Amino acid sequence: MSNGDIFVGEVIGTAILILFGAGVVAAVVLNYSKAKDAGWIVIAFGWGFGVLAGAYTAAPLSGGHLNPAVTIGIAIDTGDWDQVHFYIAGQMVGAFLGAVLCWLVYYAQFQANSDDEIAQPTLGIFSTSPEIRNPVANLITEIIATVGLVLPVLAFGLTEGLGQSGTAILIVAFLVVGIGLSLGGPTGYAINPARDLGPRIAHTILPIPNKGTSDWSYAWIPVVGPLIGGALSGLIFNAAF
Repeated sequence: MSNGDIFVGEVIGTAILILFGAGVVAAVVLNYSKAKDAGWIVIAFGWGFGVLAGAYTAAPLSGGHLNPAVTIGIAIDTGDWDQVHFYIAGQMVGAFLGAVLCWLVYYAQFQANSDDEIAQPTLGIFSTSPEIRNPVANLITEIIATVGLVLPVLAFGLTEGLGQSGTAILIVAFLVVGIGLSLGGPTGYAINPARDLGPRIAHTILPIPNKGTSDWSYAWIPVVGPLIGGALSGLIFNAAF
């Protein structure tokens, strides 16, 4: 895979991931949405389908990492760091673009937030925030949840035929749904630095009425936690398998 293919593939795939993921949250929480109040299960499956669509689209070009934590875990496993920066750059750009696309899809609903009587904070559509703000606990949650993603992703590569058939991507999509349902309650399961940081930047920049804070004091946790989790996954995989 060329550096250009990797960058383009990760931009496109991550943009699709965030469009679906942020889109399902917008559908559930924004006023005047037909999916209003559909609930957490709908959100978890929406993110899983976002992984499915994004990874399948990006796979021919880049392998479909879509996540710096996955990229770091694979690099630690293989020892190959030459193209890591192209992966992460593509993921960050794609995450930002996906958030902007979500804003465009729900533009009318976001504009309706100008009504002070129904206005609501909008950061949760784009990025994560904890239910209980405890930096140590929140960081630990993100580390463990990311290991729960990246270590299985590395292990799937040991099963002959999963990658060639494309079944591995389907399994990873359901894995993301499972993480959301089981481990997503405390922090909203970023498990992906690009998934949180790119859309948080978009939320800061976009002209959304009454959007509320972008909560930059918390923003380091969904970046650092998944990066640590990805690195730990690579180390555990090398030691155990």
